[in-house]
Order: sequence, then C-alpha cells, then structure tokens
Amino acid sequence: MSTRRKWVGAAVPRREDPRLLTGRGRYVDDLDRAGALSAAFVRSPLAAARINSVDLSGVTAAEGVRAAFTAADLDVTGLTAVLERPEFTPTTTPVLATGRVRYAGEPVAIVLADDPYAAEDGTELAIVDYTPQRAVTSADDALAADAPRVHDELTANTFLDVTAFDDDVDEVFATAECVVRTSLRSGRQNALPLEPRGCLAEWVDRDDQLVVHISTQVPHVVRTALARCLGLRERQVRVVVPDVGGGFGLKCVVGREEIAVAAAALRLRRPVKWIEDRREGLTASFLGREQQYQVRAAFDGGGRILALDAEIRCDVGAYSVFPFTSGVEPLMAAAELPGVYRVPRYRARARAVATNKAPTAPYRGVSRPQIVLVMERLMERAARELGLDALAVRRRNLIDTFPHAGVNGITYDPGSYRESLDRCEQRLREEGWFDLRDTAADRRIGIGFACFNERTGYGTEAFAQRRMSVVPGYDIAEVRMDPGGAVTVTTGTSAHGQGHETTLAQIAADQLGLHPEAVKIRQGDTDLVSYGWGTFASRSAAIGGGAVRLAADRLAARLRRIAAHLLGADEDDIELDDGWCRHRDDPGRAVPVAEVAEVAYLRAHRLPKDLEPGLSAQAVFDVLTSGTFSNATHGVVVELDPRTGQTRALRYLVVEDCGVVINPTIVDGQVRGGVAQGIAGALYERIDYDDDGQPTAGSLVDYLVPTAAEIPDVDVEHLETPCAFTETGAKGMGEGGTIGAPAAVLNAVNDALRGTGVELDAVPITPEQVLRALEGSR
Repeated sequence: MSTRRKWVGAAVPRREDPRLLTGRGRYVDDLDRAGALSAAFVRSPLAAARINSVDLSGVTAAEGVRAAFTAADLDVTGLTAVLERPEFTPTTTPVLATGRVRYAGEPVAIVLADDPYAAEDGTELAIVDYTPQRAVTSADDALAADAPRVHDELTANTFLDVTAFDDDVDEVFATAECVVRTSLRSGRQNALPLEPRGCLAEWVDRDDQLVVHISTQVPHVVRTALARCLGLRERQVRVVVPDVGGGFGLKCVVGREEIAVAAAALRLRRPVKWIEDRREGLTASFLGREQQYQVRAAFDGGGRILALDAEIRCDVGAYSVFPFTSGVEPLMAAAELPGVYRVPRYRARARAVATNKAPTAPYRGVSRPQIVLVMERLMERAARELGLDALAVRRRNLIDTFPHAGVNGITYDPGSYRESLDRCEQRLREEGWFDLRDTAADRRIGIGFACFNERTGYGTEAFAQRRMSVVPGYDIAEVRMDPGGAVTVTTGTSAHGQGHETTLAQIAADQLGLHPEAVKIRQGDTDLVSYGWGTFASRSAAIGGGAVRLAADRLAARLRRIAAHLLGADEDDIELDDGWCRHRDDPGRAVPVAEVAEVAYLRAHRLPKDLEPGLSAQAVFDVLTSGTFSNATHGVVVELDPRTGQTRALRYLVVEDCGVVINPTIVDGQVRGGVAQGIAGALYERIDYDDDGQPTAGSLVDYLVPTAAEIPDVDVEHLETPCAFTETGAKGMGEGGTIGAPAAVLNAVNDALRGTGVELDAVPITPEQVLRALEGSR
C-alpha cells in the first residue's frame, strides 16, 4: 500500500502571506511608469439631469493638467450587457456620460495631470451646465405610474421582469391549514475591499499592445471589454493583475472608469493611472444588496411546506453592468429561493428595477443572503403559528434524499443538510447557551439559526440558463515542468485574497508527487492563458482546481512514461512520490523527477522514440450539471440591550460542508471573513439616499463598518461530502459565511425580543430601529 504524503487536506501555511504581510506585495498603486499621468473624473453632483454643455477650458489651462476629455473627445463605444431573453431590456453604459446623467457621481469627463492632486484640482474647474430632473430613489418610486424613466427604452423602469416557475399555487394556499407571510428588506451595501479599484494603462509600441494593470477579478473579461470598446483586436490588449486587496464581487464587472483610462492612454500614448478614492468607492462605485421581498408560504398542520409564492424587487441602480447584467440578482433570487427545503409548488416574480443610484454588481453571496433570510423567517413564523419548535419545522422540510430534483429545475447533489443542523444545535445545547437564554431573567439573550446551501461550481451549462451573451463556465490550466524539475502552473482563475498560490499548488503537488514549494502558480495575466473566467461565484477550487488537477495528471502520465523507459519498467508500475519516480513493487528502482525533466529537455535522445521533448500539459475543466452545492448551518447567540438597542454576539458557530477541504486553514479564514461581512450587513452597513438621489454615506464616518471589536470569534466545524462532479471532490465555499450570517443574526435578535410584541424583518438591524420598535410596542 502506498504511503506517499497527500497535500490536499493539509493545513499548509499560505505562501502569499510572508510577502503580503511584510509590505512586499505589489498592488496597482505601487506600480510606477516614467511620464505617467494621473487621472481624476469630473462627476455629476446630481442624480438626474440633462447635460446642456461641458466646458473644460479652465481645466486644461490649470497648472499641471495635460489634457481633459469628454465622451465626444474619446473614440470609444459604451458597454452593453445582454441577456438573450424577451423579459430583458438591454441598455448601454456610456464610458463618460452623454446627454444626461443618471446618478450622483456618474463620470462626465476625465482629467489627466502630472500628479493626482493636480488632477483632482482640475476636476473642480470644469463647468457643466445641467438641467435637473426628478430622480427616482427607490424601487417603489420607480414602479409608480407617474415615475420618470431612468432610460427611455425601459418599460416601467425595469431592466428585467420575469415570472419563473409559474405554478398554480393559489389553490394550495386556499386550502392550507397555515399560511405565513414575510415582507423583508435589505439595505444597500458597498463591498468595501481594502484596496479600492484602480488601473494603470500604457501603450507598448514594441508589442503593438495596450497593457492594462488593473485590480480586478476577471482579467480576460476586462480584455474582451477593452478590445470591444476601443476597437482593438484582443491580441492588442494585455490585462495584468498584480496583487489584489479584495474584491468580493465588486471587481468581477468592468468599470467605465477603467475603459476611460485605457482610452486616454491610447490617445495620448502615455501611461495613465487612476486610483479610486474612498468617497468615489462609496458613492459612485458598484453597490449591491438592496432588495424587497413579499413572500407567502403554505404549510400543513405538521409544519411541512406545501407552496411558496414570492414577489422580488431588486433595486439595481441606473445601469446594467458588464458582463453579468442587472439581471444577476433577481434571477439568482428567483432560481434559488427554495434553498435547502423541499418545496413542492413554487411561483416567483422577480424584477430588476432601475433607479437614479449607482449601479449594483454581484456582491459576495449575490441575493442568497436575502433568500436565506426569507426562508428562515418563514420557518420561524410557521413554527410560531403552529405552536411547533422552529428547529423541528426545519427538519421536516430539509432535503434529505439525494440527488434531489427541485421544483426550481435545479438538481441538488448530496449534502449534509440535516447533519449540519443537528451538530450545530447539539454543540450550542451542550455548551449551555439554551439554558442561559431560558434562565437569565435580567438579560435578553437570543439564539438564532440559519440553514442554507451555496450553489457553486457554476459551469457553462448553468450560466447558459441565464442566457447571457457572454457565457462563463469552464476554465483552462497549463502545468509545465522546467529542466530542473520545478513546476509552473498557469490558470485562468485570478486571486484577490483566497490563497490560490497555496491551494492550487497543493492540488498539482499531489498529482506530481512533489512538495508544494516546487510548484509556482501564475495567474492574472491574459497573455499566459488563452482564456479564463477569473474568480467569482466560488468557482476557483471547484472549476479552476479541476483544470489544474487534470493538467497535472497529464503531465504526471508523461513523467511516468519517461521514467518507465529509463528504468526498463511498465509505466503502470511507476508512481510519483516525494520528488522520485519509483517502481511501486521495487522502491529501490527509482529515478529523481529532476533527472526525468533533464532528459526531457537536455538529453532528448534518451526519450522514447515516439515522445517529443518537453514537459507540459494543458487541460480544460467544466461542470456539466446544475452545479454543486455546499451547505452549512450557522448558530449565533446574541445579547440585546433594550436600553440602547445595541446587539452583541456572544457565540458564533458554523458547521459547514464544502466537500473535500483542500486546506482547512484557508477554508476557516474564508468562512470567518464571510461571517464578518454577513454580520456587517445584518447590524451595521447601509447606504441610504435622500429624496434628491444623494447618497448619505460619503465616508467611513457615515458608513458604519464593524471592527474586530464587534466581530465575535467564529468557530468552524467541517463535515465532508465529496462532490461527484468536480475533479478534486471540492465544492466552492467562498460565499457561505456571508450567506448564512444575516439570517442567523436576525433570528437571534428576534429570539431576544420574544415576549415584547416586536418582530423585525429588515436588515441592517440598527439600534434606532430596535428602540423605535420597542417604543411602538409599548
């Protein structure tokens, strides 16, 4: 029996961290080019207005300013994101506003100067004549009969209006023993990565190529967008991603500022650099999460759900983002609302509503934090109406037979839905939290749970169901060994903090019988891989890792073939172990991998006659199913102070199942970071707009971000149900912490409020909201 060490599953320290934690990381703002100009944007102060004229003469005369351009000056086309379905209306996002502005902060002109201070000063000298118009600042306002249209081509201010799974549920509701309803709202949020957006663009004559260094999650998608907008061939655009300080979905779409910077660099034939400041990031960047749900559920007397009917409105702002469109949130919500529960009858109407706000983009979890909120609140309400235990109601409805063909047309692969709930409850009971809640008469203690799944591994088939004109899915990897036996892996994924340099190296090392230190990961450069879809939707380990494993397998087969030839053995008898190619039955017959590599390159005359020199292999991997589903149960204990309305988390437990765990330390870190963002959405973060469409949170003084003092220790326990659809057995898990936390926290707060007559169904749960509700109940 082989005793070779396995790297997948080992808590290998992150290889990125020494570089990043000692200040040796290289982010966009660390990059310098001789003669580079700094860019800043003239932005609209109004949410809705006609542009009558733009005068930049004062700007270009200012000290240090070298140029300033409006849309008319730049020969670029706008970004048009398309869903090929009749319910969707496409619109074009101009690179710079033309004719009218549709949100406060929309870019109207770009200023290029010797330094960022001169560029910023220059923007203040622009004279733009606007005719203000009435702004629509909420989904309710936008859908009103007399609402002005955000885009002339939109009917009723909707980009998308789709009725999905149009089952005749009314007859079920008419006869059900119990019907419960919830009306839930979630606040608008900013993903707020530590590193804001930014790019550095330059034309390189030697390569006849525009090179754009950018903080993004999707380098090849950016390349495609740049080529289309600038009228270049894709080979004339190279996108390079240095270290990225977080993205969380915000950077998986293409920003108009990035196109404008590239266009300016192309026109001036000088490097141009733009770094978003925090005010721009909060007010004019991509936002997310603002949604409304009106949902009813029918239950029988035993607490089993019979039917579900949902009305979903997503406030997506003024434009449809490239490539995912404004349909990503409503389509996700409608498709996956049933979640971990067996729902026999289902109907949903989902709308992407246009308003005069900054556009939304995918943000970690993409509608699933909201749909989990909905389903978990329905379970709690049904239990209360029927006089049943809320956890018992969940258990009666959890999917427990796999594969499960859902009423929503999705097939669910095996998971540990019931096991994760049982374990989470068991641990909290054994630790005494239920006893504390029930006996602490002078304290308001609440316990909340959230059961959910996270659809991951979206392959081409799953994305094609959305009918995007640009269809992500597969990924490509190449594994190459040099003459010294070291390995370089190139991948189409693109890390922004997930630890790909470690986990992908572990996958390749296992297949090649090497230490991960012998494997270097290269990513985030469009000249390295023909095409790749980057990193979003928890796809990197499931799909990118699958491509790496397949390519490494092919290279391993080549190594075994050469080694067998050198040893005079059958290649089926050769195994790769700890840097050696060994005969499995006679370990003394062995040749170092480094020697095999040397032969493959430097002594090719010793190769088998039908084998070409070199050691490299490429592979493509795709998930040809509905995807795969990670799952988890979150349990949280909170204490609520009725005098101040403050909520404090005392205990947070996650029992999660993401299939095969490639690196437990990295998985734990992803879960904990996700929970922090979920708690932020549950208790703290929100961007509001006034009646004129002005965002009220222009700085981190106004936008309340939790610190380490507000986030509790997050305890993570792993279950493992290997995935049959991925090469590694892993399921994606990057979003799960964020998905489960808001529902768990909201349920815990409502549990703490039991007996007061107060029940909350909106996030974030601010102290003011709690105090107003308590005062109203009195």
